[in-house]
Amino acid sequence: MNTTVTDIPSLDSVDYDPIAHLNLIFSHPSTVSSVSRVSSTIQRHKDDLSRSIASLETTQAYGPDSSLERMQSAQVELASLFQRIESVRSRALQTERDITTMTADIKRLDGTKRNLTLSMTALKRLQMLTTAYEQLRGLSRTRQYRECAGLLQAVLQLMRHFNSYRSIEQIAGLSRNVSDLQRELLEQVCEDFEMAFAKGEVAARRGTLVEACLVMDALGEHAKTRLVTWYVNTELREYRQVFRGNDEAGNLDNIGRRYAWFKRMLKTHEEEHAAIFPPHWRVGETLGMAFCDGTREDFKGILEKSMRRIDGAKLDVNLLLSCLQETMDFEQSLERRFASEPRASIDTLSSADDRTQSFNGSISVAFEPYLSLWVESQDKALAAMIPKYKTQRLIPADEEFSPQAVIPSAIELFHFYKLTLSQCAKLSTGERLLDLSKTFAKYLDEYAQQVLVTFLQRGGSQGAPIQEIILVLNTADFWYTNAEQLEQNIKKRIDPDMASKVDLSSQSDAFMGVASAAVMGLVSNVELGCEGAWREMRNTNWGNMESVSDHSSYVGELLKHITSKAQEILPLVIKPQYARALCDNLVDHLATAYINNVVQCRPVSEVGAEQMLLDKYVLTKSLENLLSHHNPSVPQPNPPPAGFIKRVNNSMTRIDPLLKTLQVRPSPPEGLVQAYLIHISDRSDTNFRKILELKGVRKQDQAHLMELFAIHRESHTSAATGGGGSQLVPASPLLTPLMAGGPASGLGSTGIMSNSSAAAAAAASAGLQGRFDAASLGEKLLNAARDGVERMGTTAGGVPGAGIGGVGAQEKATINENLKHIGNFFRRDIGGLGARFGKRDITPTGGLDSDR
Repeated sequence: MNTTVTDIPSLDSVDYDPIAHLNLIFSHPSTVSSVSRVSSTIQRHKDDLSRSIASLETTQAYGPDSSLERMQSAQVELASLFQRIESVRSRALQTERDITTMTADIKRLDGTKRNLTLSMTALKRLQMLTTAYEQLRGLSRTRQYRECAGLLQAVLQLMRHFNSYRSIEQIAGLSRNVSDLQRELLEQVCEDFEMAFAKGEVAARRGTLVEACLVMDALGEHAKTRLVTWYVNTELREYRQVFRGNDEAGNLDNIGRRYAWFKRMLKTHEEEHAAIFPPHWRVGETLGMAFCDGTREDFKGILEKSMRRIDGAKLDVNLLLSCLQETMDFEQSLERRFASEPRASIDTLSSADDRTQSFNGSISVAFEPYLSLWVESQDKALAAMIPKYKTQRLIPADEEFSPQAVIPSAIELFHFYKLTLSQCAKLSTGERLLDLSKTFAKYLDEYAQQVLVTFLQRGGSQGAPIQEIILVLNTADFWYTNAEQLEQNIKKRIDPDMASKVDLSSQSDAFMGVASAAVMGLVSNVELGCEGAWREMRNTNWGNMESVSDHSSYVGELLKHITSKAQEILPLVIKPQYARALCDNLVDHLATAYINNVVQCRPVSEVGAEQMLLDKYVLTKSLENLLSHHNPSVPQPNPPPAGFIKRVNNSMTRIDPLLKTLQVRPSPPEGLVQAYLIHISDRSDTNFRKILELKGVRKQDQAHLMELFAIHRESHTSAATGGGGSQLVPASPLLTPLMAGGPASGLGSTGIMSNSSAAAAAAASAGLQGRFDAASLGEKLLNAARDGVERMGTTAGGVPGAGIGGVGAQEKATINENLKHIGNFFRRDIGGLGARFGKRDITPTGGLDSDR
């Protein structure tokens, strides 16, 4: 081994590594021959270590300081410690026994003293009880009730101490004697009261009766209840005989006589009898409650008998309301009368709560099941109001038009609802108020359908006058807000368990649908005057145009008319939300009309298409400033909102792919095909043929172009699949409706407008042509509400109509549901305006909450 001693690591080292040691020893292949010698050396070293360990263990085990000896010594010491502990415990027990022996006599003396004290106390109490009992017997015979009351309380209190001694015969006998004396006193006092009232000697014997009440108070609650019950029955005996046994006196016509009789009787009680009874008995309140209970049962029987009359006559609603109002006034008078009386209880809050529940509704609850007759009368009244509202003038003869005004019938209906709700809430806050809310909802729907939308149908082909449309818009917005307030007000007044059943959200949405109809009516008014400009556009020879100009002549005429109408209409629209909605829909309709007229201008040459693009650009820039006419009085109008500018550009630029494709010459044919694939980007042979027809390509030349289109379409599809381009759609939404019905057809609104705007336009527009037929507005609105709007690609998109005279109940429900969806659509469509659409700012008389 070619290693030195200093190179060999120590076996005693803490970080000894045997692998490193072996590598050091056998560092060269020539050292392998010394393996046996190294192994023997290691083994001898191991044996030496084993002998050394064994020697050390022996020395440790048997040496003078071995651990075995230390363990034995510790065991001896522990045994000695346990002996000492046991000795201490034994001495402690002995000490306890000695102390117990010494104090036994003392404990016996303490027990004797305690028993002696209890015996002396019991004997003294027994002596006091016996003496008090004898005195009480003597006082009861002489009717000295004031002394009896105090002594009776003492006897009863002492008697309670002997309840545990009733097993003793003498104590049991004394207890029976006390109970007998209590009964004798009770009967004696009741007899005194009966004799005094029977003989009319109440005033003469008032002092005795007052003292007798003290005895009844001492006898307990049962005695007081018996006396008060007897008194109440005595006082109400005449009332029951007169008003229950006589049909004439007991009917509803004489309800006032009942209350007058009780008021006279209560006055007599207060003047002659109230001073007899202790104030904390509240005999007057008990008397009033007994009268109310009996009267309530009488009314229940009378009302049931009235409903079962064999002559078929129904209960008079006016009489029912009159009786109910008089009853509620009577209850309130009792409430005020007894609320002023002080209570003996210190729990004032609890007492007040009990008193509040005593008289409110104590009699009037009998009328509530029959309030449905009153609700039916309100239904009939409203049913008579709706036809009258349909024929009323929107602007009274003695008033001038105001942009803030609403239709007078809306104010009248508002006040009717307000008064009726206030009246019903006083009569009932339960099922009848819920029925009334359903009646309100029913006639809000009727008002929206049969009144407001009917006004939008006026004017024939020219549409309703602008001022009338503005009034309808204001009225729809007015009721949209007040319907929500009406719902909240009813929920505040109705019983909490029925609040969740009150829902006027569908009516609120229906009025929003009417507001959308009014907006569309204003749009149609603008469109009517655009026909001349569109006619000029169609009469232009777009196929032979040689050069382009700034804009065509029809554009100036069109913008002049639109600006004039915007300056006339927008200042009349008070709310910015509606002005924005009007401009949005007008832009959408103009975009639709533009593309429809482009279709009717074919053939369109490349220069013509370029001119159309320029005309479209001029229109777009002018339409971006539509909202500036909303507040003409502002010196420096604010710039149009970015959202509106984006809306205008989105609507107007959707025609760009079509016009840009028409700008490409058919020769070379590959250029036209490539332009179609780039701008239109669909795979439809039909749509490509429409482009060829718009460009005026001859039939014999179309076959070759169709073949090229098929070839390039497939190559374009392959390239897109390999990641080299965009995918082609099966059919372009722009061109698919184009000329769908034949050569004269135009482009449907869905091809150019956003889904939500298209839905509204489809319900209010007269078809696919640019001209709007205002005479058919109501019919088309109603058809949209009936048919739903799923066919237009959105959940709601029309505006309801009004002609529902012959519509059945199920169809009405369907129309109402669609009205709700229309309102939801119209709010959603302008949800980015920063304010909720239709938020009320027209309040002619205050909210429904004003009469609380």
